[in-house]
Amino acid sequence: MLARPDDDESLPVLVALVDTERGERLAASLAELGDIIALTTAGMEASDHAAVVIVDDIAVVKSLPPDTPVVLLSDSGSEPIAHDGIAAALRADAYPVLIAAAARLAAAGYRISEGAADTSAHPLGEAAVDPDESDIHARPAHLSPREAEVLALLADGAPNKVIARRLGISVHTVKFHVAAILVKLGAANRTDAIATAMRQGLVLV
Repeated sequence: MLARPDDDESLPVLVALVDTERGERLAASLAELGDIIALTTAGMEASDHAAVVIVDDIAVVKSLPPDTPVVLLSDSGSEPIAHDGIAAALRADAYPVLIAAAARLAAAGYRISEGAADTSAHPLGEAAVDPDESDIHARPAHLSPREAEVLALLADGAPNKVIARRLGISVHTVKFHVAAILVKLGAANRTDAIATAMRQGLVLV
């Protein structure tokens, strides 16, 4: 059974990495973020359910229910999403915050890879970007107009509630835009996103 996160609910995520110790470390890091319930294959019980599964072996995807959103961590770096079951692809060494952002977006229906996001299938989506845009540090990220507005307010130090009020959208929607910005910029957190955006000329001081 799959769970879809509501505004105030935590997101249940299953970490199913080949290296179980690494999986446990990642699960612990994700759990520390506060809004994610991180499970591992060893600790998962029959009554547990996951909205997103994080894997590092594409073969695992074939054993999952077909409608399960999957985040693939790849040693070969960000790569095109070629398998229907994979909703997001990130580098194997991606920051836990970035993995968590990808998991939230995957649970909401986005198909993403670092530096690019196809949001056209999701009601919050505003514009699909070029999936071949993989060198996120060399080229500016392609942000939707709404994401650019959210980023500008982030740069001003505005919290989610203020951004929601200024743009006339819900806090829940703001969270998804912030998550999309983190993934597109390859940022570890909001501060890192602002710094990266400044280097790429996406925001001015």
